[in-house]
Amino acid sequence: MDAPRSAEQRKTDTMTRLESDIDAWVATADTAGNGYHLSRAGRVRVGVGAVRDVTMIDGTAQPVEDEETKDAFAAKHGWDPRTESGDYAYFRIVPDRVQAWRAVNELPGRALMRDGNWLA
Repeated sequence: MDAPRSAEQRKTDTMTRLESDIDAWVATADTAGNGYHLSRAGRVRVGVGAVRDVTMIDGTAQPVEDEETKDAFAAKHGWDPRTESGDYAYFRIVPDRVQAWRAVNELPGRALMRDGNWLA
């Protein structure tokens, strides 16, 4: 097993992941549907990465209406939901807790952000 990364390295790796990864797991506490619940309560947990290199983000989802953000989404993902027949919503996640770890040896120092403040 590799030595645990420093908090600074995990933060750097996390920021790189958030800039480059496309897919994420999004969870809410409401069975009525993620988009619907995000519009009402706004609390969300987002998981990014693989089982052995994960970033977990807890935060608040804010609806996004500006076209600049929607254009950026389409450019990054190569897909523009505005061209589809479905009803799509856009959200910005404002984190209040971020954790990142690769293996059990990084679990004790996995917290990178708490109460919206970076620890590293």
